[in-house]
Amino acid sequence: MLAEWIELSLEGTIPTGHAGRMAGGRFLLHAPGILELIPDTPGKAAQACLLSAGVHGNETAPIELLGSCLARLEAGLLTLGAPVLVILGNLESIRRGERYVETNLNRLFRRDLDEEGMEPERARELMRAADAFFTRHAGLPRLHYDLHTAIRESGYPRFVVEPFAETTTRPEQWAWLAAADIQAVLHQHRHSWTFSHYSKHYHQAQAFTLELGRALPFGHNDLTALAPMSQILQDLVAGREPARAPAAQMAFFKVAHELMRESESFRLCFSDDTPNFTEFAPGTRLAEDAEAGPFIVGENPLSVVFPNAGVELGARAALLATRAEPPS
Repeated sequence: MLAEWIELSLEGTIPTGHAGRMAGGRFLLHAPGILELIPDTPGKAAQACLLSAGVHGNETAPIELLGSCLARLEAGLLTLGAPVLVILGNLESIRRGERYVETNLNRLFRRDLDEEGMEPERARELMRAADAFFTRHAGLPRLHYDLHTAIRESGYPRFVVEPFAETTTRPEQWAWLAAADIQAVLHQHRHSWTFSHYSKHYHQAQAFTLELGRALPFGHNDLTALAPMSQILQDLVAGREPARAPAAQMAFFKVAHELMRESESFRLCFSDDTPNFTEFAPGTRLAEDAEAGPFIVGENPLSVVFPNAGVELGARAALLATRAEPPS
């Protein structure tokens, strides 16, 4: 059943409470798209791992990565050694192959959320699932990898966003991510209310948003480049210590400014196909908005990440970043 869990979840044909066995443990379906793996005996390096994908429905490579890992578990090629909560985020948008249906799910993960609609209800369900999972496994270190792909090319095709929170990222995380062939790190500068931020802010988890290449339809992903990422996921599921590599082999950036869309007339002053991490020189006009006015790069160059002029009013249209030093 595990090998077909994603497909069956999208079809809505698996009943809540469905359970079964696998090598090293058992599984339990808590709700559509929410699957818990429970080991018989946690490994020495076991962590309480939350692995999520499909928070944006058109980002399919991470879903295929998780599907491959589950298939290996069911085939006995991988033995469960850690408690894992596997989440498919926005089921309806995955079915449609669209980023979201009504609003961006990955801006809704806050406990005072009072919005209504399909995505807000799903956010509340996923927050409850995360709360319950981390509470059940309070004695283990907490880890959340929220797996995504970007909607555009990138100077660094595989990069992570480190959410802003008081919890410090431990050195081994940088070493694991470097070994997983992550090429760059972007440090967030303030609360962002993404799913990974939720786990870090409310549960003091080690948590990251991982961007693993371009957003493509199912069946069009070349997962070869993601083999090191697949390996770290398998190691975490097995309760093993992942491989390490020097953190300094990754490029580090920190967010210096957010471009917000404040009016209908907002526009970005560069090409729609500009890759992530493109650097702009001082004096470059990057955006125009009838409410906020123009944004012009100041004394230091800025690199643009996640530019999207078509976001909702009041939403972030781009992050602007500067270079940062690798952790010592």
